[in-house]
Amino acid sequence: MPAFSIRARLTLWFSALLTVTVLILAGAAYALLWYGSMQDMDDALQGVARALEQQAPRRGSPFVPADVDALFRRFFGFSPWDRYVQRRDLLNPLEPRRQAARPGTLPLSAEARRNAAAGRETYETVEGLAEFPVRVLTKPVLAGGRIRNVIQVGMSQENLYATRRRFLWVMAAVLPLGLLLAAGGGWTLARRALAPVEHMVEAARRIGAERLAERLEESGTGDELDRLSGVLNAMLERLDLSFRQMRQFSADASHELQTPLTILQGELEVALRSPRTPEAYREAIQSALQEIERMAVLVEGLLLLARADAGMLRLDLKPMDAAQLLAEVFERTQILAQSRSIALDLEALEPHLVLGDRERLRRVLLNLVDNAIKYTPAGGRVTLALQQRDGCVCLLVRDTGIGLSEAEQEHIFQRFHRAGSARDHGAQGSGLGLCIARSIVEAHGGTLQVVSRPGEGSTFTVCLPHAA
Repeated sequence: MPAFSIRARLTLWFSALLTVTVLILAGAAYALLWYGSMQDMDDALQGVARALEQQAPRRGSPFVPADVDALFRRFFGFSPWDRYVQRRDLLNPLEPRRQAARPGTLPLSAEARRNAAAGRETYETVEGLAEFPVRVLTKPVLAGGRIRNVIQVGMSQENLYATRRRFLWVMAAVLPLGLLLAAGGGWTLARRALAPVEHMVEAARRIGAERLAERLEESGTGDELDRLSGVLNAMLERLDLSFRQMRQFSADASHELQTPLTILQGELEVALRSPRTPEAYREAIQSALQEIERMAVLVEGLLLLARADAGMLRLDLKPMDAAQLLAEVFERTQILAQSRSIALDLEALEPHLVLGDRERLRRVLLNLVDNAIKYTPAGGRVTLALQQRDGCVCLLVRDTGIGLSEAEQEHIFQRFHRAGSARDHGAQGSGLGLCIARSIVEAHGGTLQVVSRPGEGSTFTVCLPHAA
């Protein structure tokens, strides 16, 4: 069964909430109407009882005065002398039996008799006297501080029940109509509110891998939908950047692999064209092995970057002395520096423990020192140093080489990127070294940064968390 749309769910929720609200309000209004009507009826009974109490009974005069009788008929539609007004004598022992013998008289309950004897009024609802219940007030009449007799005034609740029926009929007619109008209004409002979402859906359907430069339209209102458009546009921007980097990476990788493959193919074809001496074959094979080794290094670097991007770069983390690692790198690169007439210095080091993969970090430092020697002219200087900053251990490689401009510093850690100054200097490389170095350092939870000025040299800083 297909799920309801958001528009339908919003309409149903709105209608259900409105229905519950209207029912609660109708119930409260019904309760207030019934309570108010009962209060009005009790007040009317109290007024009649007071008027009758002030009329002292006289011989030959009616119990209910003419003016009270006319007033009763005018407002209540019946004469109180008929059934619902009577006086009782509580001191006469024959009174209860005499009243019981008269049909249509108002009953005097035991509770009302006790209250009257104590001088208190009693309101009761009596059923069985007529078609509708009768509201009865039993009021004691005092004379000289003593209870003289009791006045009972009753009123039929026919009008009250009629008012209640009319209220229920009105609610039964108005409630469905109001809910129908509310559901229609909720559907319309939901449709208008979700219209921008429909536009975003259509725009998102048009955007594919070849059209990632397109963006969703933003209204500029700053509401929830506008923020959603901004978030989706930011996601599309990241996807577009990732696709461009992937295309550029594929093109650069193909280009880097194509060169050694072309050389390898050419050398092998030349070696097979005509018979050659064993020495010539040996030279061709050695050249082919060099190109294969170059491709192997390139492929290894690409695989390492792929694992780092996927978060699958395996590290053999162990506590190690960063000063000792820097000293090992210094020993291994001394001969390379001497062959290029470059002074390689090692500043005084103090032991500092870090948690790292020794082989991976050695590769990072060898790459940095190799680059420093490669891009430093003869007679220059490369210095290795160790510092502690804010709970981190920093390994520094400073050189007095050709340096980098600010624009080049933003791109040197990208894959296959080679600075223009490096190409002019004639240095060889695939452009993956610094990218691999940063990936390894970041996998250790550290950072790799560069500070450089053209013609003044560069300083690469590897900061690693200190092992407590």
